[in-house]
Amino acid sequence: MGEVTSTEAAGLCFAHLSDPHLTTLGTVRWHQLFNKRLLGYLSWRRRRRAEHSTEVLDAMLEDLRRTRPDHVVITGDLTHIGLPDEFRQARNWLERVGVADYVTVIPGNHDAYIRTAWDRTWTHWQDYMQSDPGRQQGGDWGMFPTLRVRNGVALIGLSSAVPTAPFVAAGRLGAEQRERLACLLRETGERGLFRLVLLHHPPRVEDDSWRRRLADARELCEILCEQGAELVLHGHGHANSRSAIACAGGEIPSIGIPSASYAGHKPERNAQYYLYRVAREGGQWRVQVSVRGWEAGSGEFVLRHEHHFALPVMVSTSC
Repeated sequence: MGEVTSTEAAGLCFAHLSDPHLTTLGTVRWHQLFNKRLLGYLSWRRRRRAEHSTEVLDAMLEDLRRTRPDHVVITGDLTHIGLPDEFRQARNWLERVGVADYVTVIPGNHDAYIRTAWDRTWTHWQDYMQSDPGRQQGGDWGMFPTLRVRNGVALIGLSSAVPTAPFVAAGRLGAEQRERLACLLRETGERGLFRLVLLHHPPRVEDDSWRRRLADARELCEILCEQGAELVLHGHGHANSRSAIACAGGEIPSIGIPSASYAGHKPERNAQYYLYRVAREGGQWRVQVSVRGWEAGSGEFVLRHEHHFALPVMVSTSC
């Protein structure tokens, strides 16, 4: 395994949030809804606009200013139905979170509700999604997987966002993205980096129903086990979840979180974000997780609980 530099080995504190659904559909015109978006709009009118709160997101941004993570990762579903104006709204909000070098974004299924032109939608987020300089692969779906390296942590962004039929919220990576991922995991493993894989959908086929799961989850898990990864983070389920990808050499943790803006009638799903601190100690990675959740009474995010775990440094096989 290759040696890491002192800068890479310093360790990283990063925040993970997901599914903020931060946009409003208050100015939508009916001619924009002659497709699957009509169902999503009706869902927003009936339920989602009351469940997802901009005040909660404001409180979360204030808490992020207090906790001061080195980086922020957002695992998709910034919009409701993926309209061009929603992408512009989300861009304005991302600029409040921080500059593109400080914030990593990957897309979710709500952001890819129907097939859309890149230059009317995704281009607004491109600098928040793209790889580090020298690794960039253009401004379209071929840019995934993306790679950003921050203080010994390889942030590997996948896109599982694909347009689907009505009432289906499934995702797919596709063979080309999976092939590039295998090589990227090997490369970053040889550099001795902590490989953090980011995607919207849970990575295991067992983690969701057929109409909401990742279609090529089994193939993804095979790659993760063959090449190695330290941690997988996702959203999509709007709930706390923890599972593990079983491999011959051990398990790869997979952790999902609630929506970053939820303030509805299910208090167990109230908005949260996770604060991770990762550092390498000899042949292990030490990970501290602080769960910070929105408290309705105070209107603030507070520490819910903390836990720690250790992971072995895994070795990649040939690409």
